[in-house]
Amino acid sequence: MKTQILTLFSVIFLLSCSADPRAINYGEDVCHHCKMKLMDPQYGAEVVTQKGKIFIFDDVNCLMTFMESGEVGSTVLKHILITDYNQGETLTDATTAFYLKSEKFKTPMASNIVAFSDYETLKKYKKDHGGVYMAWGELLTQFK
Repeated sequence: MKTQILTLFSVIFLLSCSADPRAINYGEDVCHHCKMKLMDPQYGAEVVTQKGKIFIFDDVNCLMTFMESGEVGSTVLKHILITDYNQGETLTDATTAFYLKSEKFKTPMASNIVAFSDYETLKKYKKDHGGVYMAWGELLTQFK
C-alpha cells in the first residue's frame, strides 16, 4: 500500500513539472523584462525552459533583450514562441516565424516588429504596410 501511494505521488509530481507552453493571459500577465501588463493580443512572446519555467514578454524588443542577457542559457530552452500578428493570441515557433519591421506597427516597446506563422501572410502585410522582412537570425544580431 505504501509503495502504491508513493508511486501515485511520484506520478502526480512528474506530471506537474510540465515544460509545455501555455496561453498568454492578456490583461493579467506581465512582461518579464519591462514589467508592463500585456494588453494587445497581437503582441507577445513566451520562453519555456526544459524544467518548465515560463517567461512572458510583450514585444520582440523585450524578448531579444532577454535572449541576449544570458539570464537563461540557450541550451536549457525548450520553446521560444512569438504571437502571430495575424492570428492574435496564437503562439508560433519564434525561430521559424517570419518577421516584418515597419514604422506602421506601433508595438508595445517600439520595436515596430511583428511576427507571422507563414510567409504569404507576411507578404500581404508588407504590401499594405511596407517595411523590411527579417528572419530569426537577423533579429538575434540586430538586438546585440
